[in-house]
Amino acid sequence: MSSHRLLRVGELLKREIGEALRREMPVSEAGLVSVNDVEVAGDLKNAKVFISILGSSEQQRNSQRRLEQVRPRVQDLIAKTVVLKYTPRLQFIMDDSIVRGNRVLQIMDELERGQSASDK
Repeated sequence: MSSHRLLRVGELLKREIGEALRREMPVSEAGLVSVNDVEVAGDLKNAKVFISILGSSEQQRNSQRRLEQVRPRVQDLIAKTVVLKYTPRLQFIMDDSIVRGNRVLQIMDELERGQSASDK
C-alpha cells in the first residue's frame, strides 16, 4: 500500500479519534487529552495512537485507565465515521514530546535571560 495513502488514513484517524475522545472523556476528570499522531500499519488492521495528557498527575492516571475503558467505544465510533475495509485496533501510547519540548523552551529562555543579564 502506498505510504501516501497510509499518511492520509493516519491523519483522518487522528482527527476522528480526537473528536471521539473529546466526547468520551470529560476534561474535568481526564485533563486535556491530545492526539499527537497516528501510525497505521500497512494492512490497516492496527493503529498506534500517540497521545499526551495535560493536567494534574491524578488526571493523567485517570486518563490512562479511562483510555483502555473507552477504546472499544472509540473504535466503534471510528468504524461509523471512517469508511475502511477494516477498522484498525487502536493502541494508545503516551507521548511526552510536548512536555519535553516545553522544558527545552524553558531552558532556552533561562539561558537567554542569564546571557542578557551578564551583558548589562
